[in-house]
Amino acid sequence: MNAIILSVIVGVIMMFSSVFVPNKNTYRHIATIGLILLLAGNIAEVHGFSLFHINTKGMLSYDSFGMFFNSIAIASTLVYVLLTGRDIQKTGSYVAEYFVLIFFVLCGIAILSSYNNLLMLFLGIEILSIPLYILTGSDKRNMMSNEAALKYFLMGSFSTGLMLMGIALIYGATGSFNLEVIHTLKQGANNGLSESSVSFLEVMGMLLLMVSIGFKVSAAPFHFWTPDVYDGAPAVFTSFMATIVKAAGFIAFIKLFDARMAGTSVEANKLIGVDWRLLFAILIVCTLLVGNVTAVFQQSVKRMLAYSSIAQAGFMLFALFSLNDAAKEGILMYSVAYSLATIGIFAILVKMKDFTFEGYNGLGRTQPVLAFANTIFLLSLAGIPLTAGFFAKFFMLESAIKTGTYLWLVIAAVVFAAISVYYYFRVIQAMYFKTGDGALIEVPTVTFKIGLVLLAAFIIYLGIFPQALLNWFYF
Repeated sequence: MNAIILSVIVGVIMMFSSVFVPNKNTYRHIATIGLILLLAGNIAEVHGFSLFHINTKGMLSYDSFGMFFNSIAIASTLVYVLLTGRDIQKTGSYVAEYFVLIFFVLCGIAILSSYNNLLMLFLGIEILSIPLYILTGSDKRNMMSNEAALKYFLMGSFSTGLMLMGIALIYGATGSFNLEVIHTLKQGANNGLSESSVSFLEVMGMLLLMVSIGFKVSAAPFHFWTPDVYDGAPAVFTSFMATIVKAAGFIAFIKLFDARMAGTSVEANKLIGVDWRLLFAILIVCTLLVGNVTAVFQQSVKRMLAYSSIAQAGFMLFALFSLNDAAKEGILMYSVAYSLATIGIFAILVKMKDFTFEGYNGLGRTQPVLAFANTIFLLSLAGIPLTAGFFAKFFMLESAIKTGTYLWLVIAAVVFAAISVYYYFRVIQAMYFKTGDGALIEVPTVTFKIGLVLLAAFIIYLGIFPQALLNWFYF
């Protein structure tokens, strides 16, 4: 509850600061302080110190998994603001409002990590999504930004309609919005429905919810909006949308499909012949195939990263396929590794004059610190050993192996991971092995370079000592 209430309070303070504070640099400092307080409040709640005692009537349920992810999301947002806060100021005239929307997104994330009721799932998704529509179109002078915002809004509205229909069907099957009830079929008898009709309604409802959240996390074949929206949105906001927001969608996904939360086995999700594990296996292969193969043919680094985010979503879907303890550890590790590496890459990207691969030519000679940090981030996304991304992928594959089924899926994922190395190394090749100026819009400050180096060092640290993060989770 600390994260939900504090994010709203800080957001309102940021809103009024736009009226009384004329200096744009001050907004960034207020946002940084607010994020530190928000992170401290969430960590305090992990240790039992709750600032707000509100009876949610069972609609919200706080556990270590959800609150730990909150800490990851807030800490990643803090890194995002520290590295790209100056670039946010250059996006448009409403700087304070941009930070307000980011805090409201964090409020939606905090709800998604703690919901225990489908109504709260809907509210969390909408509180998270609506600010993103605005941030996508924040560069009003750019037609691509306006087009991206419209596409995002239309596709988001469509997926929301599917979500509401799915929630309605599940309510019709179980007579409840509570997650502890929707995983059972016994409740249907109390509604005067036959077991077969209840099963059909529940399966259709879960399928619609799966499609809806599939849109949110850009899983294939529901990914078509992703490249255009990520490419058209201001790059500084694309990094936020493609990382922290995407990870939050998977946390919502896990809480919805985690059958153990309802005290049942995974096999209980086999309703009227539907094997959810097989559906997720197909979804994983499609997502990995579309994301990796399409990324190979991109000429824009920004658009390549958009397709890369689809491929990364394929690996994150392993958490839904497995639904075991290893999967939960894996999704937390993946959230940290993927978010930090992508935020670092985009922090450098927004300073480039040219977003194509040629724009990076010679960057290793003109800006060796930026090139070194960018290399570490790209190696982490590729899953190279001694980076956090390696263990993130390893834990995901380990969780799938522990299920003892569909082992061919693990082999396919390894093959697609090898394909991803090609397009990540294209950027490294341009920086170190091709001649050019690696032209930047502005010369990075010393503070910015230090921040990138520290972020790269942390990614390497997690690649050597991954248990440092997981031990904190179990603390």
